[in-house]
Amino acid sequence: MKNILVIKLGALGDFIYSFGAMAAIRRAHPNDHITLLTTKPFVKMAEASHYFDAVHVDDKPKALQIGKWFSLRSWLNRGNFFRVYDLQNNDRTSIYLKLFSDKPEWVGAAKGATHRNDSPERVTGHAFHGHAQTLSLAGINDVEIDPLEWMKSDISTYGLQSPYVVLVAGSSPQHPEKRWPVEYFRTLASKLLRNGYQPVLIGTAAEAEVNQTIARGLEGVVDLTGKTGLFDLPALARGASGAIGNDTGPIHIMCVTGVPSVVLFCSQKSNIKKHGPQGARVVALEENDLSLIKPETVLEKFFAFQDAKESASALAYSQNA
Repeated sequence: MKNILVIKLGALGDFIYSFGAMAAIRRAHPNDHITLLTTKPFVKMAEASHYFDAVHVDDKPKALQIGKWFSLRSWLNRGNFFRVYDLQNNDRTSIYLKLFSDKPEWVGAAKGATHRNDSPERVTGHAFHGHAQTLSLAGINDVEIDPLEWMKSDISTYGLQSPYVVLVAGSSPQHPEKRWPVEYFRTLASKLLRNGYQPVLIGTAAEAEVNQTIARGLEGVVDLTGKTGLFDLPALARGASGAIGNDTGPIHIMCVTGVPSVVLFCSQKSNIKKHGPQGARVVALEENDLSLIKPETVLEKFFAFQDAKESASALAYSQNA
């Protein structure tokens, strides 16, 4: 049995997309002891995945926190790690490689790595594809999007009625330009109701006012603001007919489950090639100004997914009849 270390510190969206690489590492080392080095917000998810035998919290010491740097160096060297998979690949983890007295095998982008990915394609494309490219250097070639089936939650208490569609009207408060206009979400919710779909609004306290505006006067809208946690999101997605929302962590979590998803992407703040949503059934509508994306366009994409699903069901029925 060898000791293996995986490093992934954040952020939420990147962490979600790294689970495919983590699962592939677990398959490649079925009998080895795998430790994840991560930050506190991601410990519960990492433990629930069962891809790791241990999870260690990185305090990410600052430059002058000498004591914390010595503690981290001591922990790394006591681990007797045979190989390190660096899924963070930044300046900080390059320093971590230098902290080892006896260098382990290192799979990543750091200078001095035994399996070094210095291809420019690693940073020009999506992080998920960069992970797949990097792990291939270590002979791991089965990296796929993880659908998060291990993230389970009881959502029966929410009283949802099928078919329902999850709407994600929020995003980082620091980037209001990444939010589709609230009146467009309201129009969308109204049209979904008329077509027999129950709109379900999710978000934190920061989205309370936005979601109240969307739901006001629309009988049948379910407002779950402040009621859902991260582990509820995959469960909500698995029962939904679709998910529609801004480019933010919750919509990315739902995308990877395979739920038909329409994501509203602001190109002035993010590079869609590097940060766009990934999943089996996802489309991103991209504009520099999100107000240029009209509700009718979003509905058209959503109903295209529903038509495709009905056609696939009809084909499966005819083949089994």
